[in-house]
Amino acid sequence: MNKHRTNALLQLLVLFALAAAVVLTLAWPQLPFAKREGEPVEVSVILRQTDGSAWANARLGMEQAAGQLRAEVRLVTPSAENDAAEQARLMGYEAQRGADVLVVIPAGELPADTGVPVITLETPGGDGSVCPDNEALGRALAAAALEDLPACRVLLVNSAPGSAGVSARLEGARATLEAGGAEVEEAQLDPADDGTELETVLAKSEADAVLLFEPSATETAASAKEKLSLAPALYGVGSTSPIAAALEQGTLSASAVWSDFAAGYLAVEGAVHAARGESWQPQTLDFSILRGEDMYEPDNQKLLFPVAS
Repeated sequence: MNKHRTNALLQLLVLFALAAAVVLTLAWPQLPFAKREGEPVEVSVILRQTDGSAWANARLGMEQAAGQLRAEVRLVTPSAENDAAEQARLMGYEAQRGADVLVVIPAGELPADTGVPVITLETPGGDGSVCPDNEALGRALAAAALEDLPACRVLLVNSAPGSAGVSARLEGARATLEAGGAEVEEAQLDPADDGTELETVLAKSEADAVLLFEPSATETAASAKEKLSLAPALYGVGSTSPIAAALEQGTLSASAVWSDFAAGYLAVEGAVHAARGESWQPQTLDFSILRGEDMYEPDNQKLLFPVAS
């Protein structure tokens, strides 16, 4: 009798082990740690602007990081400029579609919970960020303008009112300019402006200098200055090809620059760590104020014309 009971118990244990193995096999792809050894991490990068060309160098860094860290990067552009509501919808859609983590350039306040980790560029937020010290950047840009034009009349252009990062740059510049005795004006553009409003503002301005705080506005202002033969000195932000050309030609007096390639790489690196539940510290990017006469120094060449290795 005991022998029969023992055999029955052994059979029961074998059946239980087989059932457990089946359950574990089915559940494995859903386990939080499955991303460590399984399929690549899917990263959705959501911009705040319809044109992603200003992020070309950052995308090179993203792609290199993706190749080294087993990730897949998908770039998502909105249908309207700086539309926080649309961006929030895109974030929700990408999370539901299956993205493991989002990298976002915020157009405004981010949704409280998207269901997946969020890494931000340009503006601090989410589960981690990669951006310069925006207030310090604005102060440095203003100091460059004061160095060229002491006690001048300055126009500050807020081309992305919903972006906390852009606004912080502007406020940092305002504080330095006012402390330096400059007369300061501000123009706040419609977030959906395609460049037309900015051109009109520049054409009507009587300022000695105009400060812009993000790459697309800097590009538009430099183009308008050439096209309309405008007088104000321009100080901007970014290291895109049109900005490099404007620096070289003297259309742009100075630009605040950092490594977009490094920013893109670090954003995807942080995204992969976040998706895998690993610790990762927000990254503050070093920046410098670049003038045309300095752009061909080796270190500045790397900033303006990065090459993925």
